[in-house]
Amino acid sequence: MAEQRIRALALCIFHHKGKILVNQFYDPIKQQVLYRPIGGGIEFGETSAEAIVREVREELGLSMKDLRLLGTLESIFIYDGKPGHEIVQVYDAIFEDASVYEQSHVDGQESNGSPFVAKWHASSSFNDDSPLVPKGLHELLVNAGRLE
Repeated sequence: MAEQRIRALALCIFHHKGKILVNQFYDPIKQQVLYRPIGGGIEFGETSAEAIVREVREELGLSMKDLRLLGTLESIFIYDGKPGHEIVQVYDAIFEDASVYEQSHVDGQESNGSPFVAKWHASSSFNDDSPLVPKGLHELLVNAGRLE
């Protein structure tokens, strides 16, 4: 059995015209679609800000500017039948290449090589059946003026 541990994670919100850029994924056990912003794990010796810059560069091949911390969330969840526990630093930033905001989607690649497509979604895309994760993120973004 794998050791259970708390994972440190950094996510970045890119917003444009009332929409945010998210990756859609699926929990086969719950048969549920979930949405999560771009980001990933914080490596030992790396700050959360350094992690998000690295993750966006690795996953999307893009650079950003004006990075700022919006808040921190603690997420305890079950995904694919396995328990998880994350401390999540949530950042806001702007893509250096403004043309990204005019694209309907951005092609990405996970660290394991799996491709994914990140798309722009409005607040209305997220609900109890297809939530924005981690829990509490939607409220944080509404309070920060990033979603309606």
